[in-house]
Amino acid sequence: MTAVVITQPMLFPWPGFFEQLMIADSYIYLDDTQFSKGSFTNRIQLLRGNDRCWMTIPLAGKGSFQKISELAAAGDDWQASHRVQLRQSLLGAPFIDDALSIFDSVYRHSSLLELLIASIEEPARYLGIGKSRKIEKTSEMGVEGISWQRVLDIVLKAGGTRYLTGHGAANYMDHVAFERAGVQVEYMNYSRTPWPQPVGPFTPYVSVLDLIARTGPEARNCLIPATVAWQDFLKEETVTS
Repeated sequence: MTAVVITQPMLFPWPGFFEQLMIADSYIYLDDTQFSKGSFTNRIQLLRGNDRCWMTIPLAGKGSFQKISELAAAGDDWQASHRVQLRQSLLGAPFIDDALSIFDSVYRHSSLLELLIASIEEPARYLGIGKSRKIEKTSEMGVEGISWQRVLDIVLKAGGTRYLTGHGAANYMDHVAFERAGVQVEYMNYSRTPWPQPVGPFTPYVSVLDLIARTGPEARNCLIPATVAWQDFLKEETVTS
């Protein structure tokens, strides 16, 4: 079976995202959809003492009514301030140099889209994930449409028989239509495996750079990919809601 993952380009996602990537045979960047303000496209969370803080790439025109592939950063001083903010967040971490090296490599990209894609691909390489997976962009696939129907058509064009997705898709997905088309829908069962953090209660919802900086070559051991069939996922959602 060919497992397909489709997601918007994002800035240094949380570790749970990379569990999804570990299972993918085909990985597709949804780069021609409209940017959503408040999404994780251009921002990440970092630890700051006992709390978390945001690190955000400022967007020209605030990204209003633009496709992700069309986004451009505003100004040219955010790269340096981001490095300072990241370094302060990771200060004292044993593998901080590994995280900063990845950051520096990613931030060399002048195209914002390529920077966002690199902020997934560079950590994935460090973690040894997805060396043989196929990578595509929806802007280059020629698949039109909206909502779940377009998702299904993209999966089929990629030759997929499994579609692996995050929890938000449950709000709009027509699971039966996917099954009729021969595609099995599975939701991620994120492990949220703890790793050492300096103070406060553990949180998994920070950038993968935090995991890398604090665990280095052992980072992959904190990633335990698992999925649940859509029928079971919806049952669990009903029970907990």
